[in-house]
Amino acid sequence: MHTKLIKKIFVVDDDKLSACLLKDQLTSKFPHDVHLFDNGEDCLKHLAEQPDIVILDFNLNSEFKDAANGLRILEAIKKTDFGIRVIMLSGQDDYGTALISITKGAEEYVLKSKEAFEEIEALCNQ
Repeated sequence: MHTKLIKKIFVVDDDKLSACLLKDQLTSKFPHDVHLFDNGEDCLKHLAEQPDIVILDFNLNSEFKDAANGLRILEAIKKTDFGIRVIMLSGQDDYGTALISITKGAEEYVLKSKEAFEEIEALCNQ
């Protein structure tokens, strides 16, 4: 199986600083094509651009009051294109939340931590 070295990656996080730092991490070694979205609805509007990977924050409604949470966006992504890899990023250290995310189609559930960006980078470069 041939895998592309350079990938189109969507980062969906309403924390703009965190999203920018993650983009910097993802493009530090490879010129990945990284697009930032501060809510899931905008990400869904761009799925026709066929991202290889979507990195999706679980809690997306802190900036936009009526924004869907990451789980609802995950479900919508998988209904549109089940083949898109989704990595759920969350500050919730809860087994149940992680299990639901994986059951709904997330490839991985990564806890926000000092090591999270390195872990996501490794997953994206697989």
